[in-house]
Amino acid sequence: MEVEGSSKKMIATREEMVEARVPIPYRDQCAHLLIPLNKCRRAEFYLPWKCEVERHTYEKCEYELVMERMLKMQKIREEEAKLKRAQKQGGTIPLIPKPAHA
Repeated sequence: MEVEGSSKKMIATREEMVEARVPIPYRDQCAHLLIPLNKCRRAEFYLPWKCEVERHTYEKCEYELVMERMLKMQKIREEEAKLKRAQKQGGTIPLIPKPAHA
């Protein structure tokens, strides 16, 4: 399973996530790291100083996903700004025509 627009692949299958009771908002490309983290947490009674390695790897994966999304959004904004500048200069023809009622 691959998510469109992301460099990371889905490793955990839907069946694995359902079996591990991963909440729907957490079923992303890092879910394969969340499953062992939650197992460790339950085994260690959620003690904060336990499962540090698993937690660090999961949080790093989530951080990388956020940074990837931020970079994509920044590129989109730069492209939009470039199009606006080009339209203000009037030297180019817009690729998408404006509707008649605009």
